[in-house]
Amino acid sequence: MFIGEYQHAIDSKNRMIIPTKFRDSLGSEFILTKGLDGCLYIYTIGEWTVMEEKLKKLPLTSKDARAFVRFFFSGANEITIDKQGRALIPQNLCEYASIQKEIVSIGVSTRIEIWAKDKWDEYNDSDMNFDEIAEKMIELGI
Repeated sequence: MFIGEYQHAIDSKNRMIIPTKFRDSLGSEFILTKGLDGCLYIYTIGEWTVMEEKLKKLPLTSKDARAFVRFFFSGANEITIDKQGRALIPQNLCEYASIQKEIVSIGVSTRIEIWAKDKWDEYNDSDMNFDEIAEKMIELGI
């Protein structure tokens, strides 16, 4: 399980240091892909396989399902962590997530999200009413 928030920077070669607390659970390889809300998602190989199986079950006849699967898989990259604990973020994913220098990594249970710091700050400063959102979670069985 991934939890916590870590602020750091990428270097001039688009390499980020994977927080030590995440590294043990990730292993030496993971999947990095486009996420929702303008961030990137990191999945362990095992969690990626689970997600892949779920997406395979979506109906091919659904235009929205096809669009989401294309979005999700087209951005996917298998990433290897180097000996210094760094991982390269491909340029197309940096552009997608508006990552330039400062980033925030957050643990979200079965995945890690990578945000451009300014986008993360904007998300947290938005007018979202978390009390109302929490009430809606009851509808989802939480």
